[in-house]
Amino acid sequence: MENTTKPLTARAVFARNLRIARRLNDVSQEALALQAGMSRTYVSEIERGERNVSIDNMGALADALGVALRDLVDPEMFGGLLEKANK
Repeated sequence: MENTTKPLTARAVFARNLRIARRLNDVSQEALALQAGMSRTYVSEIERGERNVSIDNMGALADALGVALRDLVDPEMFGGLLEKANK
């Protein structure tokens, strides 16, 4: 059977990886938002893929979490964790 799942958009990859990185670091949306100089609502909308986030804000979020921005935009970064979670 052919795999018909569409690849994630760049926005969806960032949203997914941001949420996973935040949870792995045991940081709330509110704490992340405060550290990054944003509102909690904005961070929530980014994590749900509802916002087209600027590269500057992407960098601020990565810095606040202490992770490299490249990790937050890498579609393969947390793929193994998702496979384990879905089993």
